Amino acid sequence: MNPKKRIASSVQKQMTTTAKKKNLSPYQKDFYKWTKKQASFLKSGELEKLDIANLAEEIESLGRSERRTLRSFLVVLLMHMLKVKYQPGKHTKSWNLSIENARLELKEVLKENPSLKPELETIIKEAYARARLEASIETGLDKKSFPKACPWQAKEIL
Repeated sequence: MNPKKRIASSVQKQMTTTAKKKNLSPYQKDFYKWTKKQASFLKSGELEKLDIANLAEEIESLGRSERRTLRSFLVVLLMHMLKVKYQPGKHTKSWNLSIENARLELKEVLKENPSLKPELETIIKEAYARARLEASIETGLDKKSFPKACPWQAKEIL
């Protein structure tokens, strides 16, 4: 492509991008700014100005995030518990530290989000599948070396 055509093409792309940005909602243009505005509207009682659809979506996303956080700490905890049980000769202080940190974090998440407790058994099953895979990779043991189902009850894990 010759230089003039390349420049024309680049200018056209920039114009198209600029036109697309003009059609974006405030939520899409600048999320941070949007959040500040929404908070301001809530604080001032200007409820009619709220972006209800996107606000509802973000609130739901926050809930999913808390659940993912819980699952993530469970993965770390269960992986280290598997490593301790199936490779006791390689047990290190750092494994103990990881286990204790994960337990503390789990308790904190559950304290801040008690409505996650009824979902704990399901989340443990989800986390265990991932922990089993990660333990296999970290230890070099075949995944089949570990039980298919989590060998610990919630009380033992926490």
